[in-house]
Amino acid sequence: MDFILKKITYVINIFRLALAGNETNILEGNINRAIILLAIPMTLEMIMESFFAIVDIFFVSKIGVNAIAVVGLTESMLTITYSLGWGLAMGTTAMIARRVGEGDNDGASIAAVQSIYLALIVSIPIMLVGIFYSEDLLRLMGASEEIISEGSGYTKVAMSSNIIVILLFLINGIFRGAGDAALAMRSLWLANILNMILDPLFIFGIAFFPQLGVKGAAVATAIGRTSGIVYQLYHLNKGKGLIKVHKNNWQFKPDIIFKLVKLSAGVTAQFIISSASWIFLMRIISTFGSTALAGYTIAIRIVVFTLLPAWGFSNAAATMVGQNLGANQPERAEKAVWHTGYFNMAFMGTIMIVFFLFGGNIASFFTDEKAVVENAAKCLSIFAMGYLFYAFGMVLVQSFNGAGDTRTPTIMNLFVFWMLQIPLAYTLAIYLGFGVEGAYYSIVISESTFSVVGYFLFKKGRWKTIKV
Repeated sequence: MDFILKKITYVINIFRLALAGNETNILEGNINRAIILLAIPMTLEMIMESFFAIVDIFFVSKIGVNAIAVVGLTESMLTITYSLGWGLAMGTTAMIARRVGEGDNDGASIAAVQSIYLALIVSIPIMLVGIFYSEDLLRLMGASEEIISEGSGYTKVAMSSNIIVILLFLINGIFRGAGDAALAMRSLWLANILNMILDPLFIFGIAFFPQLGVKGAAVATAIGRTSGIVYQLYHLNKGKGLIKVHKNNWQFKPDIIFKLVKLSAGVTAQFIISSASWIFLMRIISTFGSTALAGYTIAIRIVVFTLLPAWGFSNAAATMVGQNLGANQPERAEKAVWHTGYFNMAFMGTIMIVFFLFGGNIASFFTDEKAVVENAAKCLSIFAMGYLFYAFGMVLVQSFNGAGDTRTPTIMNLFVFWMLQIPLAYTLAIYLGFGVEGAYYSIVISESTFSVVGYFLFKKGRWKTIKV
């Protein structure tokens, strides 16, 4: 009994320390403890992001199949924005983690400011495209005129506010690189809780709010995430942690921006390659009609709900690798990756079983359309087949990126998603006539291949020699 009480007390203390909001010392001591202290707030951060995705599609699904379809098509295009945001965030995390590991906190603060400048520069072109060409983009994606008429407002708001998404991701990358994962968590929780509150108010016109339909979901997202950015900037300027951004740090430094571009370009390319392949995949699925699109969109939101917490573990591995390489401890960095991968596999294995047993029940929570539920449930059961592979693959990729070795996963992404997944999806779904199931199986096969290749390349150890 005493042993159990001690374990419970230990777990409670770990959670308390993880959520306290102080930078975690991950350069010494027990590796598992360091991983957990980083992973808890990072995972909770991603859980809120994934919970937002579920709540968002829940309210949108009450409007109808066309509303669900336009959200799915828009998000497939917005993956380019997410790619830029995640790429810049990971490049920033890698550089700041390396500087912190070297003990150069001033250099970390300067890099943080330059990353914000870079985010502003890259987001403007996407914003302009969203404002002026939202309807044309939906047509290009295969949307019917009915879908465009009902949902183009959602697409315009969502794409034109991409700067908000990029900044939110990037500034959280700053905090994660410094080891302050709890602050990153709180900013995203604030953004998404406000977003979820505003969602039904703007969609259905409750009280004095205007009834905007599906467009209201995009408006709620923009307002919620803007609040998260305000919270982030307050703490950056407050400067109580390792990152102390004051007025002298806001000087524009092209040389550091160039280094960040080089470091982030590889990560951004990885996400763009995989995101662009998703756009083509959505185009293939759209040939099977709105029902298939709606089912796939619901399934993907549910999948994201489980994958994003797993990214929390992966981000913990990236920070562990970056700081320990900066402190010249490559063996500790490698050991942290293996331990994190096992944690992630345990989590994803549990989700896999849930999808096999209750996929249909989960899908039916979002819509009463029988055909849509059946399609979503089928998608979930097929995706679940590769969950153990996804779990370890995610950790390996973020570990490469955390080390500054962005070239290896970029080549992996190019090969697996463009030379394998897209041709395989077209062959199975259309040429061989397996329908949407063929597209789903192509994802499982390609993602599993990605993880196996990543394992052997990680074992070779080239990532330990990268200079940032």
